[in-house]
Amino acid sequence: MTTPIERVSLPLTSPLLIAALLFSTSACSNPATVNTSNNVPEQKESQISKADMRTSDAQVSADKPEFTTKAVATFDEPWAMTALPSIDGKAPKLLVTQKTGELFIVDTATGSKTQVAGIPKVAYGGQGGLGDIILAPDFATSNAVYISYVEAGKGGDSNKFGAKVIKATLAGLGTNAPTLQVITPIWEQSPKVTGQGHYSHRLLFSPDGQYLYISSGERQKKEPAQNMSMNLGKIIRLYADGSVPKDNPFVNDSNDIASQFWTMGNRNVLGIRFDESGRLWANEMGPKGGDEFNLIEKGKNYGWPIVSNGRNYSGTPIPDHDTRPEFKMPKITWTPVISPSSLSLYTAGSHNDFPALQGDFLISGLSSKALIVVSVDEDDSATERYRYDMGERVRSVLAVDGQVWVLEDGDGGRLLRLLPK
Repeated sequence: MTTPIERVSLPLTSPLLIAALLFSTSACSNPATVNTSNNVPEQKESQISKADMRTSDAQVSADKPEFTTKAVATFDEPWAMTALPSIDGKAPKLLVTQKTGELFIVDTATGSKTQVAGIPKVAYGGQGGLGDIILAPDFATSNAVYISYVEAGKGGDSNKFGAKVIKATLAGLGTNAPTLQVITPIWEQSPKVTGQGHYSHRLLFSPDGQYLYISSGERQKKEPAQNMSMNLGKIIRLYADGSVPKDNPFVNDSNDIASQFWTMGNRNVLGIRFDESGRLWANEMGPKGGDEFNLIEKGKNYGWPIVSNGRNYSGTPIPDHDTRPEFKMPKITWTPVISPSSLSLYTAGSHNDFPALQGDFLISGLSSKALIVVSVDEDDSATERYRYDMGERVRSVLAVDGQVWVLEDGDGGRLLRLLPK
């Protein structure tokens, strides 16, 4: 069943001003709402007051792209999106997930949404539910997709949760009744734990299509990020079938869990992406301050919870990264936080809406209500280049074929296309 959505044109958003050098409230929760169960929904993330903002000359540039936005469709708690292959230059169709457990195919030419049946039962609550979706490298011939979601434990562990990744065939494309079929488990977080935060569960294939990367949050438990017997607080690297590459940095015949790890000491990675040179980058939510943009390198330890450029929610300090050189330092940190929720890379395709952004990363911001543009250099340095005030919490950004799409967060979140001005 399809539902047409009226298009709405909106005015150009103005640049969001960089915050003063004060510690913000939490990147992932309001300290006043943190509880001992760690069951903190992202909807309670704090928001940066505009009174705390200041102008930065570094973000003012004559070639800064301007845009208007066009609303294409609306969703309830959307989380992720990816584009289906373009056919004959037609407007793209997007796959969009909702945390509550729905997957839609969206025709961006008409705004119509077609729900996909066959989604596994998800454990919805807090930050949990249906998560990421990406196409298999051989999608053109297999129609296979990879999906992450949260599942509850069984029996006595029904109050424990963990992320899971599956592979499935997307059947019935082009019909009114698409469905997921041939569902195959690929990976899951181990162990399942209490609380409903910091699943991360972002998915990405390497440029050659050989390796599947999965971000696995530390589930607001801190210590698992340094525990070699748990795959929480890590970035995982697998083959497409879920098996472990023998050249992973922690391969150990007696420790199947550690063999999955590509990096460790990660907190809550909600964006991973390769740049044009083949380097892997990630954004990570910090605690009270200290959101990060990291160059992800094989076998590195990123230090959480031993070091951070933020503080604990209680206000107690955490040693900064530069006090412990054995841990990999972030290329950018943000205090006040931006609450980074996804990461995309802008490259021209059959469209080139924003040529000034070629090779730049786009970061969606929740508490910052912003779209942040980051550039990286050949020397592995990174810089925030621009920031746009979007007026709403931004859950996801997707640059595809030279176009840019944005998903607002929460109930009634709109799918927007950015149109060059």
